[in-house]
Amino acid sequence: MPMSILKIYPAEGTWVVRAGGSVIGESNRALELVQRDWPFVIYFPREDVAGAVLDPSPRKLECDDRGTGVFFHVSSPEGLIENAAYSITGPSDAAKQLEGYMAFDAGKVTVERV
Repeated sequence: MPMSILKIYPAEGTWVVRAGGSVIGESNRALELVQRDWPFVIYFPREDVAGAVLDPSPRKLECDDRGTGVFFHVSSPEGLIENAAYSITGPSDAAKQLEGYMAFDAGKVTVERV
């Protein structure tokens, strides 16, 4: 099986993540992951995301390319958004830079450069 190529870059500018209209994270130290022909993903340093809105999920992340991790539910003004965030806790060699960072499901919350 061919090995997937991960490309990780510093994400230019300041990025925010909003859940239900409320800003739950903001960073000018985010990373951009480019993988295969998938849309890019922005990873936020964990300390730049409001920990109070995160609830651990029993769902686990297992990815051949990035490694293993955990999911989180996100509390928003409209209620709980299930499995909206994830963090790589056991990164593959190619994804070591992502350890200590968190990404979000762009279909469930809004991630944008401001």
